[in-house]
Amino acid sequence: MDPTSWEFLGQVILETFTLFVLLAGLFGLLIPVFPGLTIMWIATLIYAIFQSASGEMTWVDWTLFILITLLMIGGNIVDNIIIAKHVRDKNVPWSSILWAFAAGIIVSLFFTPIAGMIASPVGLFLAEWRRLKERQTALNNTKAWMTGWGWSLAARFGIGFVMIVFWALWAWL
Repeated sequence: MDPTSWEFLGQVILETFTLFVLLAGLFGLLIPVFPGLTIMWIATLIYAIFQSASGEMTWVDWTLFILITLLMIGGNIVDNIIIAKHVRDKNVPWSSILWAFAAGIIVSLFFTPIAGMIASPVGLFLAEWRRLKERQTALNNTKAWMTGWGWSLAARFGIGFVMIVFWALWAWL
């Protein structure tokens, strides 16, 4: 094979790997504690490093990478804001919200992310039931948590999709 063929093969492998990681990150967003947007961003960072090393990065490419970076940062922030807002609308104190976040993170570390996904609303329910001594109100507050999680999933998934579109424009146009 001549050097041009090797270069082309390397580019195909790099783009295939990057797209695979982007899609894994996007669908990984279905698991609440999985840092899908960050993993997607790391894939584009590695792509940018390889492209820059080969002298292929233009100002448009850098602009798209910056936009992808801003989307990742915003998506990671908006996730928690949406969940917290839904629960705060029910006058749930920050202490109960922090218990729920902590339960999800700690259980995910020792078991699976799916167990962490279950632990967060259970943690909120238990914190609220202990605080209010009313099962139904604690359950309603937990439903608000789940609604917020659903909306945050939709927002993160949409942001992840836009990140893939920006990368595709960068890689293939």
